Amino acid sequence: MADIYVEERLKKLESHLLEENDVLSDIVQIFRELDNVGYELGILNETESYANHVSWWPMISILGTFSAGKSSFINAYVGHTLQRTGNHAVDDKFTVLCFSGENTSTTLPGIALDADPRFPFYQISKEIQDVLAQDGRRIDAYLQLKTCPSEKVRGKILIDSPGFDADSQRTSTLKITKHIINLSDLVLVFFDARHPEPGAMQDTLKHLVTDTISRPDSNKFLYVLNQIDVTAREDNPEEVVAAWQRALAQSGLTAGRFYRIYNPEAAIPIENPTVRARFESKRDEDMAEINNRMEQVGIERTYRIISMLEQTAKDIEHTIVPQLRHWIKDWRSKTMRIDFAIVVAFALLLTVIYGTTQPDLSLLQNLGSWGWTAVISVLLILFITLHIKVSGWIARKTVQKIEASMPDNRIREALLKGFAKNICHIRITNEPYHWGLSLQKKLAKVLGATNSYVQKLNDRFTNPSGRNKA
Repeated sequence: MADIYVEERLKKLESHLLEENDVLSDIVQIFRELDNVGYELGILNETESYANHVSWWPMISILGTFSAGKSSFINAYVGHTLQRTGNHAVDDKFTVLCFSGENTSTTLPGIALDADPRFPFYQISKEIQDVLAQDGRRIDAYLQLKTCPSEKVRGKILIDSPGFDADSQRTSTLKITKHIINLSDLVLVFFDARHPEPGAMQDTLKHLVTDTISRPDSNKFLYVLNQIDVTAREDNPEEVVAAWQRALAQSGLTAGRFYRIYNPEAAIPIENPTVRARFESKRDEDMAEINNRMEQVGIERTYRIISMLEQTAKDIEHTIVPQLRHWIKDWRSKTMRIDFAIVVAFALLLTVIYGTTQPDLSLLQNLGSWGWTAVISVLLILFITLHIKVSGWIARKTVQKIEASMPDNRIREALLKGFAKNICHIRITNEPYHWGLSLQKKLAKVLGATNSYVQKLNDRFTNPSGRNKA
């Protein structure tokens, strides 16, 4: 059963979504159903909810190297100077931008994000501290929240990231970046046209390109070559673009759009009118496509949340439960073999002692029922003690195997929690606790509901028949 605070958060979320998106408001109840499955299997703590594993706001993240123009792009997009700009690293924090009705922008510390389940960084401080336990810096060293009065960010979240070249905080930067990518509806990856030597930054390309192109949601990544105006004097944008395309191809990106843009307010003057017209035309065309994708994130967000709900239910049924069953069986079988070996060892020891010493058995014959009970109790306690130690030792080894064999953090954590609940010292089955027809029906209900919600969304945004909607 959900913790009282979890239920309070879900009610607040429902209330907010009821005003914004009635489809998503209804789907919170299905998250409750999925939570109950997780609680019963032990793969979800009662202080958690799967609803907190997803960002309920449409989310756009801006990634890239230092001086690639990410902050300038954001400032131009929202029409306010929110982010510092420059040719060097000017900000080493992830900045979450959201709408505010106030006329001025306000900067809030990272705790404002870490403690609010509506934002994509809810309780991420623990993950960061797990990575950099020796660092000791608080969440405020990595995150900040800025409010903005621009209508462009009403109903959505923008995230400006520090450059990937950040060596001093690289581990934590990469961890937070992966977290952002998983939750984002749209990811803009910026490169700097002023430094057309991509071969020197293969490590950065790996994290920005190689690790993303094989994702099932790879279509949400837009690769942007910014500040292309620097090539105007030589009139060689094709050569610069070709160099970057070759570098991206070496990283595995052989398809998809590669946008070329620049900020006209910060651009160098282009004297030749023909060249200027050509650059402006291409910039405007690409910016129109980027802006269109950014305006569509609300729709993509709704499908993403439903997809996440469906995928989680499928992961439980087709991955987590079978894996739990496998590891429980592995733990039980090894424990039982060692238990059998202990019993055989006891028997052999007694046989050796009897065969070599020929003890006087008259004392045993005179023990009586109470005496025999005491002897058997001592042997049983000794066996149980050894069994518990062996069982715990094998369980710890099994945990290490689970950690080593599961690259997916989300599934690995669920398995570890479920395995911890399922290891007791007397198990007669390999099935996870509570797994049966009842939980299978609940998962089927969740999957059926996701299909229904997708149909509702399709009815809103499509009309294949061409008939007038009532």
